[in-house]
Amino acid sequence: MNSKKRDNKKDTTLTNQQGHPVTDNQNVRTVGNRGPMTLENYDFLEKISHFDRERIPERVVHARGAGAHGYFESYGKVGDEPISTYTRAKVFTETGKQTPVFVRFSTVNHGRHSPETLRDPRGFAVKFFTEDGNWDLVGNNLKIFFIRDPLKFPDIVHAFQPDPVTNLQEKERIFDFISCSPEAMHMITFLFSPWGIPANYRHMQGSGVHTYKWVNEEGKAVLVKYHWEPVQGIKNLSQKEADEIQSKNFNHATQDLYEAIEDKRYPEWELYVQIMEDGEHPELDFDPLDPTKLWYKEDFPWHKVGKMVLNNNPKNYFAEVEQVAFGTGVLVDGLDFSDDKLLQGRTYSYSDTQRYRVGANYLQLPINRPKKGVATNQDGGQMDFREDYGDQQNPHINYEPSTINGLKEAKNPGKEHQPYVEGNLKRESIPRQNNFGQAGETYRRLNDWERDELISNLVGAMLECQKEIQDKMIDMFRKCDEDYGERVAEGVKLGMKNKEDKQEKAVREADSEGHPSDPY
Repeated sequence: MNSKKRDNKKDTTLTNQQGHPVTDNQNVRTVGNRGPMTLENYDFLEKISHFDRERIPERVVHARGAGAHGYFESYGKVGDEPISTYTRAKVFTETGKQTPVFVRFSTVNHGRHSPETLRDPRGFAVKFFTEDGNWDLVGNNLKIFFIRDPLKFPDIVHAFQPDPVTNLQEKERIFDFISCSPEAMHMITFLFSPWGIPANYRHMQGSGVHTYKWVNEEGKAVLVKYHWEPVQGIKNLSQKEADEIQSKNFNHATQDLYEAIEDKRYPEWELYVQIMEDGEHPELDFDPLDPTKLWYKEDFPWHKVGKMVLNNNPKNYFAEVEQVAFGTGVLVDGLDFSDDKLLQGRTYSYSDTQRYRVGANYLQLPINRPKKGVATNQDGGQMDFREDYGDQQNPHINYEPSTINGLKEAKNPGKEHQPYVEGNLKRESIPRQNNFGQAGETYRRLNDWERDELISNLVGAMLECQKEIQDKMIDMFRKCDEDYGERVAEGVKLGMKNKEDKQEKAVREADSEGHPSDPY
């Protein structure tokens, strides 16, 4: 990509669509610099609402996907303790309890018929049809993300997707954004390693990515992270292996999942959780709510709490895989949010996207409808096809409260979790960013061949970037780990020299060929 030159005389001040100058495009407004965000985040709401409506009807992200039905079975324990010590969620508390699920796997940044071999995060979204209503655990295969503030989400997707003029996806756009966003260094290290291309969906890990909360009967909360581990084992692809598969089959992961279930080789995953006391944890060199960070196993052990089995393929791809709609805000009693800013932003964005993409009544579709009964006073909207309109004993009453037999509030099944919140409203990043520490640690924990593959992939991508971006990225790789940065620098230097030599050779050969005579 050639450097994009702009008219320096033009005003380049960023504004929102009302023309108001945007003074901070990196941080949403929160209570304190790590507290919950507030609803009056106008710039964020305008930006994310527009982003949610950028494509019709294909998903803006996660367009390419496959799915299957199955069940989740709870083990009822965390280690030797009953799981009810930590959460009252019924999906977990009864040993052996089975809950129907639907799972959608996906790639993130590419269109509906793109190859499934591309270097890209993979979506791993699970809809639990619990007795208390639906619970959606919406995550990725990798356990972290590129950014920690939702205000930046439309920007990172734009950077990873094609140029709006050429319609070409370009490495320079990606690394231009990353070089200005140091919190992404950990995710980039994973993405350009062999972990960036899962072999298929069956041999892929899953993660909730964010920190959530579990709440017990007393209303006491703990912080949790969720991890899906494939019983079949974990398999990833090198770039060479991915290229070979793509040359023959760009549907390989969808085909593999479908055929395995048809052959009754049902894929399984076990669900693990990590648990941490609720709080800021100043003893850590990172914020436990930061989605760009791992909680290392040696510090916060993984506890096996259940297993998931997928044993039934969809009967119709569009009706189920395309129209299924997930949201990070879809929780049941005993599960709660943390103050992770990105999680709170996604919680608004995902359901807003579904209302736009599928329709206001998307939850009435069979693939999204809870297994338990639904009684709501919400009315109308496009494609409202209910036959049971709320309380049939008095269908005239579509409001609450009422003294004449309308719907009634449910009793709270346990003590409400009431976290204490105090602080000034701020637009600031969290204080313990530590953008390079875990990226370097991940580099050092990779096997030698994984590091070789990581460097090769990064160098190949860096050669497509202008020197200023190369220099910024190499400086950040060095901050992660000196050897990491030095190997990328050496690879880029050699690669650029080879590139220049090839260009000079091509020019010399063209000059030596001369010009053909004009036969006319």
